[in-house]
Amino acid sequence: MILDLFFPNRCIECSRIIDADLLVCSLCFEQIHFTHFDYFSENIIKEKCRLLFPVENTYGLMKFEENGLSRKLIHELKYKSRENAGKILAEWTTERLDFKNKKPDILISVPLHPKKLRERGYNQLHQFTETLSKFYSIPFDHELIQRNHYSKAQALKDKKHRLEAANPFSLSKPISGKHILLIDDVFTTGNTVSSVAWEILNAGDNKVSVLVMAVDA
Repeated sequence: MILDLFFPNRCIECSRIIDADLLVCSLCFEQIHFTHFDYFSENIIKEKCRLLFPVENTYGLMKFEENGLSRKLIHELKYKSRENAGKILAEWTTERLDFKNKKPDILISVPLHPKKLRERGYNQLHQFTETLSKFYSIPFDHELIQRNHYSKAQALKDKKHRLEAANPFSLSKPISGKHILLIDDVFTTGNTVSSVAWEILNAGDNKVSVLVMAVDA
């Protein structure tokens, strides 16, 4: 295409010209620190989640490093209008994650507040989730969980808004007897996934597992 000729796609790390459907060149790809977690085994995400809620299995694709390439990849996805980065990260995930014969029933991604969704134009987790759904033949549901409050910096919140934030998510419909894989971009404290997980767990006889693009460990 003419646009590709005048505005070629470049590696987000070294600026080499690369194919339009890539994020990094082959050399910089080697700099990405993948976790090599086993979904069913012990890992840092499972350890942290167990302190917050009952969790089944956990997986993180990359190690999130403040000055590393993983941070740049997530930044491109969330703030640079690179929605297709979600599809690429999902493809990297499918090359490394094996559910064996114990696939979850539904894929659920952490939602954005409608105002935030309008501002950004897309939920950075949707293409990631939908690509995994297609590859593993697991249904997804973008409507099950809704975010109740538009978030802003904690320091700017008054007492009323801080109290509201104690219940940031809710279910849009009943669900019971399902094993749900909860998907988020970066796992740090685990507070976000914990808030969503408890809504799911309290709704009925459900189980929750967690998958993230990157883990800050």
